[in-house]
Amino acid sequence: MAKLYEVALSFIPQIGSVLTKQLVSYCGSAEQVFKISKGKLLKIPNIGEKTAALISEHQADALKKAEAVLKQAEKEQAKLLFYTDADYPLRLRQFADTPAVIYWQGNADLNAPVTVGIVGTRKATKYGKAITEQIIAQLQPLKATVISGLAYGIDIVAHREALKYDLPTIGVMGSGLDRIYPHEHASTARQMIANGGLLTEYTFGTSPAAPHFPNRNRIIAALSDAVIVVEAAAKGGALITAEYANQYNREVFAVPGNLGQTYSEGCNYLIQNHKAHIFTSVEAMVAAMNWHNETQGQAGKSAAKSHQVSVLNLAKEEAEIYSLLKQHGEMHLDDLGWQSGLGVSQAAVALLSLEFQGLVKSLPGKKFAIS
Repeated sequence: MAKLYEVALSFIPQIGSVLTKQLVSYCGSAEQVFKISKGKLLKIPNIGEKTAALISEHQADALKKAEAVLKQAEKEQAKLLFYTDADYPLRLRQFADTPAVIYWQGNADLNAPVTVGIVGTRKATKYGKAITEQIIAQLQPLKATVISGLAYGIDIVAHREALKYDLPTIGVMGSGLDRIYPHEHASTARQMIANGGLLTEYTFGTSPAAPHFPNRNRIIAALSDAVIVVEAAAKGGALITAEYANQYNREVFAVPGNLGQTYSEGCNYLIQNHKAHIFTSVEAMVAAMNWHNETQGQAGKSAAKSHQVSVLNLAKEEAEIYSLLKQHGEMHLDDLGWQSGLGVSQAAVALLSLEFQGLVKSLPGKKFAIS
């Protein structure tokens, strides 16, 4: 029943992932968003008459659509993961603008210890393809999960080479799971479901459209501990992915290319403007990422921090809040509510307990930090 309301929220017009998380954080659950009174809705920050009216007017239609989607998901053997679910990717959960609901089909660990995004131009040169093949071969000992966008060029080479070396590979799509794009990659996509998977924020039946691909690129960036741009023109999706990766505090590496070559311009720009490390080898990247002694990426680090917190004999909710503050530093109550999946009310209770224990201090503006 909870899943029905979680999916239904995504079908309310003009309510994106950020607003969804805020609503759930204040109301306590997706179901309560639909059942809470209009007066209480209007007390939530950034929720005005228009948004409250949209929730009321589109409630029945959204629930009907959600019911149909859940039936299709069962038929397609796909999972719908809400951002509060335990198996929702930890790396995605860190950011307010990542999807509240994702559609997932596959068997890969979405919280794998090491994840590497590999992106580049759709018009890959022989050099770009060869470098991509070399990178994947060198990633094999790390057992890294390879993430890309299933597109022509560098993306599909990365996916196919990952399958060749038995590395899990995840394709992030700009369409529904039942709309493989481009169609020529359908066979590879099916193989990926068996060793990796397909992930999208778009519901079944959604066709690929130009605005979807920058959105797709932000997910690639967020899911990756490191993003490697192999070849890129001065403008294009690979540079958008790199930009998101920088915003998300992910490490970006760019393969240098010859001056004057169209599909080296983007990589050289990233390096010149300190938006990416120069990529020379996987070995050098491993050193830069400090993966020498432990192949532990962002998800692994989060798990380790949670383990360290548990030593303090904290309750589960307290440990989650403490871990987030230790990881991110100063945080607002709203952010703690949605990132922990506890909601504002439960997060506030946990924070109060942590304050009494002298572990957390409150700051002006409903912000908190480690004491």
